[in-house]
Amino acid sequence: MKKDFLAVNDFSAKEIQEVLQMALAFKMGRLKTKPLAGKTAALIFHKPSLRTRVSFEVGITRLGGSSIYLRQEEIDLGKRESIADVARVLSRYVGLIVIRTYSQADVEELARRASCPVINALTDLSHPCQILGDLLTVYEKFKKKEKFSIAYLGDGNNITNSWLELATQVPIDLRIGTSDSTWPDRNLLKAARKAGKSQVKLTSNPAEAVSGVEVVYTDVWASMGQKHLADEKRRLLADFQVNAALLRKAAPGAIVLHCLPAKRGEEITDEVMDGPQSAVFDQAENRLWIQMGIISHLVQSSKKRK
Repeated sequence: MKKDFLAVNDFSAKEIQEVLQMALAFKMGRLKTKPLAGKTAALIFHKPSLRTRVSFEVGITRLGGSSIYLRQEEIDLGKRESIADVARVLSRYVGLIVIRTYSQADVEELARRASCPVINALTDLSHPCQILGDLLTVYEKFKKKEKFSIAYLGDGNNITNSWLELATQVPIDLRIGTSDSTWPDRNLLKAARKAGKSQVKLTSNPAEAVSGVEVVYTDVWASMGQKHLADEKRRLLADFQVNAALLRKAAPGAIVLHCLPAKRGEEITDEVMDGPQSAVFDQAENRLWIQMGIISHLVQSSKKRK
């Protein structure tokens, strides 16, 4: 039986640590396995991408495989043909499906129908690969895989949702600074608090959110598919900009993360993004290593379940 990665909490706490260690081993050159040797991956991308596409294509090649890039014009799920039919056909050709699209439900349906592993490379609800890459960055900087403090500032989007999913598996001090009108998914917020593994705080006060934290994280205020809301989001979230004055309220030695692309001058200033506390480009690099860890774990887990 194959294993998928559609949300952060598809992996147990133990699996998350295993993937982190595998990713770090790939990065350090200590692991050179080729679990995709002789296999092809289908990359279904309905949204533009730089880091996600390149990191997956490079990672798949390094793992011994090849990839085929498929745009929405070629696979318009549920419109040109049913999701079930797409899943059945691709499963006859490829050993892995990576999908970056809008609907989480579509990704879940694709995974149910496919007989090969499926990876969620981003939906409007969730961005699990990004968050594991972020966790790898925190681990490298602080030698901490859990119990660190992080303030996410800005829109309650798929990044925020995935941090909430992580909080159900890994003990962290998670603070979300956002306006009363831009909350993350309420069901995920409730689940993170109910799990009882992490401290989860939601506040409309940015200074309160960042006070003494080790990691300050932000993202664009208007995600892909929401650009028509850009003016409204700027008005609602202007106080949550990550700038030098706000960063001084964090812990000494705190790092700054941004999943990119950035709207410099809006959610983050040049001074911070290019400053000594920024780990943004280390974070971007780690997308490659974490994708390799995720893929390797899924391939190995799927073999064990047969």
